[in-house]
Amino acid sequence: MEKEDISGVNIHPIAIRLLSWYSEYKRDLPWRNNNDSYQIWISEVILQQTRIDQGIGYYLRFLERFPNVASLASASEEEVLKVWQGLGYYSRARNLHQAARQIITHHNGILPSSYHGLISLKGVGAYTAAAVASIAFGLPHAVLDGNVFRVLTRLFAIETAIDSPIGRKMISEIAQSLLPEEDPGSYNQAIMDFGALICTPLQPRCNACVLQESCMAYAKGDVTIYPIKERKTKISNRYFHYFHILQGNRTYLQKRNQPGIWRNLYEFPMIETMQPADFMQLKQTDAFKELFPEVTTLSFEPKLVLRHQLTHQHIHTRFYQVEIPERVTFTPPSALFVTQSEELHNYPVSRLMHKYLETI
Repeated sequence: MEKEDISGVNIHPIAIRLLSWYSEYKRDLPWRNNNDSYQIWISEVILQQTRIDQGIGYYLRFLERFPNVASLASASEEEVLKVWQGLGYYSRARNLHQAARQIITHHNGILPSSYHGLISLKGVGAYTAAAVASIAFGLPHAVLDGNVFRVLTRLFAIETAIDSPIGRKMISEIAQSLLPEEDPGSYNQAIMDFGALICTPLQPRCNACVLQESCMAYAKGDVTIYPIKERKTKISNRYFHYFHILQGNRTYLQKRNQPGIWRNLYEFPMIETMQPADFMQLKQTDAFKELFPEVTTLSFEPKLVLRHQLTHQHIHTRFYQVEIPERVTFTPPSALFVTQSEELHNYPVSRLMHKYLETI
């Protein structure tokens, strides 16, 4: 399908239809009200692996606390993690924080306006660099996210797996070939909105699709088999047992220092087991005996069972509430005393801990 010439500008018919659809049906999102590159960058990072309806609230709260690069860079990591709390994938927050400091140190406090400058920032990959470069600065870089992969593999019935180097290169070249020279940012947002609202994963709205006549997958009658992947994510199971210890108005937190997505977040004292374990089995472990040497004086109450899904892990979690009389001397290893009513909410915690605190 050749590009059409409109006012001296070549533009692909697919792009024309997408932009026309977008002008009528685009989502009203707060970061689309201006071209502030900092706000666009923040929105793109928050929306990675986050639903729009959940992300908007976090976006507004994040900007209220950190309205510009300088305020973000000057904050402590703990402050940033606390504002991010509940959103998950905390490496995004750490990377934002470190990138803000890079911008202050190496870019005179101004977000880079080139693709290569953007991708040099901590945590900024090809997708985020292309999105910010095109939306904020009008540069011709096509975005590739899950929505774009889905739309393009269906349009062209691409049989090559999208998680293979050949498949990714093929789709990248197609995406770039469709990108209009003028206002590439609107086109990138259009194809992402189209994938989110029309060309959805399980029940695509083919009857409302402005690209139906061009869609090779629709012509073949097997839209939902696309995109094709060659690898399945290997999922590991982990078993966490948290202890919400109450002693008067005090409780105990531990800072998670080991590498991983929850590094530097706070949590209740926790025991991890290799297999599922009920309370009687848990009591026999060395970790339990180290944490609670005087079991006979304590009262344990099961409070909540949660299953928390991450990309590569399923975390099976049991929360126990433990009542300890004030007269008992109790000092769990590496624990921090906090008051249950006043201080607990000041510490950044994982999405898993956040769910428990919301429940109780």
